[in-house]
Amino acid sequence: MNIQVGKCSLKGSIVVPGSKSHTIRALLLASLGKGTSVIRNPLPSADCLSTAAAVPLIGAKVNLNLSHEGEAGNQWIVEGAGDNIHLPDDVVNVGNSGSLLYFLAPIAAVFSGWSVFTGDESIRKRPVNHLADAINQLGGFSQTSIPDHNGCPLVIKGPVKPGTIVTAGEVSSQYISGLMMSAVLMNGKLEIHLSNPKETPYLTMTQKWLEKVGAKCFVSSDFKKIEVSGPVQISAFDETIPSDWEGVAFPLIAGILTNSTVTIENIDGSGTQGDEAIVEILSSIGANLDWNKENRTLTVIGGEGKNCLSTQNLEGGELHVKMSSFPDAICALAVAACFTKGKVILEDAEVCRRKETDRLKVLKTELSKLGADIEEKEDALIINGGKILHGGTVESYGDHRMAMALYCLGLALPEGEVLTVKDAECCSVSFPKFFELMESCLNAKHKVL
Repeated sequence: MNIQVGKCSLKGSIVVPGSKSHTIRALLLASLGKGTSVIRNPLPSADCLSTAAAVPLIGAKVNLNLSHEGEAGNQWIVEGAGDNIHLPDDVVNVGNSGSLLYFLAPIAAVFSGWSVFTGDESIRKRPVNHLADAINQLGGFSQTSIPDHNGCPLVIKGPVKPGTIVTAGEVSSQYISGLMMSAVLMNGKLEIHLSNPKETPYLTMTQKWLEKVGAKCFVSSDFKKIEVSGPVQISAFDETIPSDWEGVAFPLIAGILTNSTVTIENIDGSGTQGDEAIVEILSSIGANLDWNKENRTLTVIGGEGKNCLSTQNLEGGELHVKMSSFPDAICALAVAACFTKGKVILEDAEVCRRKETDRLKVLKTELSKLGADIEEKEDALIINGGKILHGGTVESYGDHRMAMALYCLGLALPEGEVLTVKDAECCSVSFPKFFELMESCLNAKHKVL
């Protein structure tokens, strides 16, 4: 599906779905537990549905409360595997979900026997040697099925035992979170020593979920040492999933860059999602934002981005953003930077090369097509903003965040310019009905080609 979009503004309110990161953690921990758990306001995205389809392989049951049209409801019921939890009884196909791959593989390694993990074309390009090495350090056996290929299919033989893992942590935080969750099934203490931890807010999120279900979890202030003790008998829980800050980023930048007044509702103020840093970042360059934490709303008053956003009041006249703690925000921030007068450096971003696609490379490629002045470094993007952009046809590369960011850029183009975003249906991975929700507060319609 291709989406065609041009200059537009937003007015009204929009509700962003629940957090993907919280939903997947809730599904997995409920599946490891005993009894019936209730997950409210889950994100019915492709990645979360892949998780719901995978956990029955280890003994859990999931009721998505499907509608007559087959759409997942806003309350999911999980019958935990409890004492009957077991080795996955089939090959685990994670679809497009890196979270599911890196979370469930360490859990599978706790059991005696062989497990096989694979996924779609994108997943089979995601690195897994760091995960295999961690499993091997605990006495298991893991390797890729294709020689000299650092990607799925991944083969695992357990059981692993509690012990100490030494790993960099810079490739991704996800396998660290997976190891942390796997420890609840181990008989003893798991220690993880990280030499270069990245994406640390997600480790805090995992810690808080583990503590919520009764696990003893220690994370040092520098995130270089993590301890989780097991076994833990997880009891059933009833939890509401907070809104997804990674999704909030897109209507947020759309509102800032256009002549809009839009309120985003159900905003998460718990501090467990690192992407909330975008509010402070965008405010520092002139965005007019009102975050009412009591009412859980974020109101955006736009003003034609290139005229209202500037780095001139910042030290050195430049905006420097370290992306390692919230790398999924880079697509949205890169688009905002294109409309910001001054230099924006999105740095410490090497992890962004290992997402659904190499986001540093493809942001450089696609934004340059539209007239952006953008330079790609090994671990950074340097954007000289404020240039007049034009329309054209851009690739999403099947990357949901690329598709949404480029769509938002199209809304801020000069009058008469049109942007076509190819393969835009990939948005469903993290933000189902993104286009429908955006159109509900647009003053014009986009066109599906």
